[in-house]
Amino acid sequence: MEQIQTFLPFILMFVVIYFFMILPQQKRAKKEKEFESTLKVGDKIVTKSGLHGKIAELGDTTIVIETMSGKLKMERSAISMEMSAALNKK
Repeated sequence: MEQIQTFLPFILMFVVIYFFMILPQQKRAKKEKEFESTLKVGDKIVTKSGLHGKIAELGDTTIVIETMSGKLKMERSAISMEMSAALNKK
């Protein structure tokens, strides 16, 4: 019984860290993957670095976005889900 009491604070800390840090991070990553898979040509997006554009072409892991200065090839993971949703909401 005494051994359980010595490990109880460590177990409790792990449970708290899991529910407040790890689980929300996993949910967010899943949501971003789902967002990336639903992108289609013509969608207006904002990248994580702040570039605004419209999707011109889609690849497996890359996209080509059309901006006012030309076309840029980027990774799909560079698209910001929150900023793109806010742009399309307006």
